[in-house]
Amino acid sequence: MNQQPPIQGKLVSTINSYYPSLTKSEQKVASTVLENIEAVLYGSVTDLADRAGVGETTALRFCRKIGFRGYQEFKLAIAKDLSNPTSEEHDSEKPVTLSQSLATHAKHTIDETLQMVDDQTVDECIDALNAAHTIHFFGVGTSGVTAMDAKMRFLRIGFRTDAIIDPHVQSMTAATLGEGNVVVGISVSGSTKDTIDSLSIAKENGATVIVITHYVRSPITKIADYVLLSGGRQSPLEGGSIGAKMSQLYLIDILSTGLAIYRKEQSVGMKQKTADSVVDKSY
Repeated sequence: MNQQPPIQGKLVSTINSYYPSLTKSEQKVASTVLENIEAVLYGSVTDLADRAGVGETTALRFCRKIGFRGYQEFKLAIAKDLSNPTSEEHDSEKPVTLSQSLATHAKHTIDETLQMVDDQTVDECIDALNAAHTIHFFGVGTSGVTAMDAKMRFLRIGFRTDAIIDPHVQSMTAATLGEGNVVVGISVSGSTKDTIDSLSIAKENGATVIVITHYVRSPITKIADYVLLSGGRQSPLEGGSIGAKMSQLYLIDILSTGLAIYRKEQSVGMKQKTADSVVDKSY
């Protein structure tokens, strides 16, 4: 078996214990994990399968074979193993304040997203959104909060839009959509089953699918017409991180601003109308 990384924990011991009983293909997955466990933490199941040279089904079977219900639970175990750095590693870090650390992270996230943005894809997304009869944003959990924000942004510039954050309502809504409708699916991991299932239904019915995710090779990208990559990767222990949300909102801002420029006269008028409609809501 390949040499283990210096990081030791319960998960590494578990993999070593199961290793002899795994099939040859599953052993390839195990070795890949042990060679670079931190890379696995921030990758998708597709990434792991590709690194190991096996199919996704084999990677998932490996996770179940060593006691996990699926890949996300497996990554959560990795995150727990890596969450306690050694005192030596801690001492080597530069002392910074909490506010400085978070500000640096926020700046890095936006820079990372900017580097990942493909301008041609952005233009194609704006064209698709501009031509859409309706625009729906699908997301659950904290990505659902981003979807709600996106709805507000698009509503203010005059688009018929909605944000659906309940998985059951997502599925029912997706079944009513078709050609001329656009659905924007939001998921950092790109592996959120509820969102993927709903997008699949919309796609089957002829809707155009745009996805916002961090992982270019994740299940959600397989059903997308357009993929916008966001920065701010997060481990399972960091679900809903501000960095990841900032990158999502940055992409929403790019799309809504692009549409506002595309329909400048209409957008200005609608912004005034929507602002007037809530003017008496404040003292």
